[in-house]
Amino acid sequence: YLSAGPRLCLEAAFIFLLLLAGAQALVPSHRLAARDLARLRAVLERPFTDVRAAYYSIVGLSSLGVRVADEKAACKFIKSHVDSSSVESLFYAAQSIQVLSGCEVTISNETRELLLAAVSEDSSVTQIFHAVGALSGFGLPLASQEALSALTARLSKEESVLATIQALETASHLSQQADLSGIVEEIEDLVARLDDLGGVYLQFEEGIETTALFVAAAYKLSDHVGTEPAIKEDQVIQLMNAIFSKKNFETLSEAFSVARAAGSLSQNRFHLPVIVVPDGPAAVSHHQPVLRLQVTNVMSQLLTQVSVKLDQAKSVSSKATVLQQLPFTLSGDFFELNFMNVKPASGYYDFSISVDGDKRFIANKVELKVKVSTEVGITNVDLSTVDKDQSIAPKTTRVAYPAKAKGSFTADSHQNFALSFQLIDVNSGAELIPHQTFVRLHNQKTGQEVVFVAEPDSKNVYKFELDTSERKTEFDSASGTYTLYLIIGDATLENPILWNVADVVITFPEEDAPSTVQSKNLFVPKPEIQHLFREPEKRPPTVVSNTFTALVLSPLLLLLILWIKIGANISSFSFAPSTIVFHMGHAAMLGLMYVYWTQLNMFQTLKYLAILGGITFLAGNRMLAQKAVKR
Repeated sequence: YLSAGPRLCLEAAFIFLLLLAGAQALVPSHRLAARDLARLRAVLERPFTDVRAAYYSIVGLSSLGVRVADEKAACKFIKSHVDSSSVESLFYAAQSIQVLSGCEVTISNETRELLLAAVSEDSSVTQIFHAVGALSGFGLPLASQEALSALTARLSKEESVLATIQALETASHLSQQADLSGIVEEIEDLVARLDDLGGVYLQFEEGIETTALFVAAAYKLSDHVGTEPAIKEDQVIQLMNAIFSKKNFETLSEAFSVARAAGSLSQNRFHLPVIVVPDGPAAVSHHQPVLRLQVTNVMSQLLTQVSVKLDQAKSVSSKATVLQQLPFTLSGDFFELNFMNVKPASGYYDFSISVDGDKRFIANKVELKVKVSTEVGITNVDLSTVDKDQSIAPKTTRVAYPAKAKGSFTADSHQNFALSFQLIDVNSGAELIPHQTFVRLHNQKTGQEVVFVAEPDSKNVYKFELDTSERKTEFDSASGTYTLYLIIGDATLENPILWNVADVVITFPEEDAPSTVQSKNLFVPKPEIQHLFREPEKRPPTVVSNTFTALVLSPLLLLLILWIKIGANISSFSFAPSTIVFHMGHAAMLGLMYVYWTQLNMFQTLKYLAILGGITFLAGNRMLAQKAVKR
């Protein structure tokens, strides 16, 4: 049992850990790249089929900042296809002509009365939404407070997500003098109904289309009333990730909803997500010292009137800060920073980058992992033959990369072979410790390969020594001439190395040599495995089998006897082709079962059964149809 003091300390520590775990800011993982916008436009630019399709195309393209190719033809299409007796058709036409320049549709008094009559508590939320949108689009007078009362009353009866979204859109057409606070509060209720998917995506169970319509309607209403929507910044990013994860659009309405959401997230009064992407891989080197970044909105539109600053650059391995509080320089469409000016060591660095210039920016604190690449050099490469009892001084030969050592070296029971070298950064001269440093020995005759890891000592000198008595297991005691390769690799190296260093003659004692030298090539046929199946069990005597067969067939014999004694009624039997084919097919399937038992396997039987079954099924269906007609 803990006293109050320790308990409070533990609770405070637990809360601190939770806050620390959530401190990592969520970043956008999806956006509309140039190819995504091209696919989206291709869907929205399809030829019109009706007024609704025209509305989706015209308004959707407008949300992307694009106008239809032929506005006069679009206006003419709407005028000729609008149905003055349909509130829905009038809504599509009214909203479309607002985008088209110089397009007007004449509205009669009867049509106006039809629209006003639809704004009532007896109408559905969808009907009110269409009627208010049509009246607003045509510029007709509307009693906003009465429309709001009807919308609020109807919304209390319809609790679907789509109805609430349409209510948000409807309220954005009403006068700001009306009390729209009740509708605005629905934004927070809708956010609470979103499904969180792994902390990265946020969407309604109805799908991406409904989620995108919600984002567009929420920001449209918020801009209209001048109140920030009740959506947290992380939730905006999650919504954005969910909506723009959709790359292919199956329907026009789906493309329209994504375009509307993209337009809202690119132009609103409260939240503007920022996208920071590197120009190519996030990597620098002495040949390419400049890190180039591009700053865009969700529609990949460049944001050049901003300031980009490196808050700090920290080495991943040493955790040391090597650079901080340095601005990027705008050059054309890119922000640039010469990171190699501070002469960083090769490796990975965590960049903390901030984008400023607008208080509406969100996701403007970016964490970027940058790779610093370099070139590796090999120095002080010494090849030695060392006598085991040290009675003879070692014979050392120095080799310069990339040349191969002249002659061959020997390793046997009396002397060992040794290799030592150092790795340096060609550009800075500093010592390097790559992740992968291997010595590979390849048997020139059998193709056998043996690979060893070269490890550095305390002075970062790599050493490898081959003692045949200790290494005979790895070589299977196979003597011969081996080609020695030095392999050096690392993700930060621009010049990974595979170097043929020398030939080494390795001799093992004759008593340890294998009787047959087998190739170590992995890509050769393996010996066939002879599997011994279990012997079949002894069959029962023939008398038992025959007796069982007779018992199985006895009901058929009894049926024949009863038919002879009582008389079989076959007066209803028809000799129509379908009847004959059906019975013959049925008999053939019974015969197939016998053949399966005696000769065929399952796959052969299924093939024949599919043919017979299909014919029998069609014939039986025809036969029953004829009998039904006769009755």
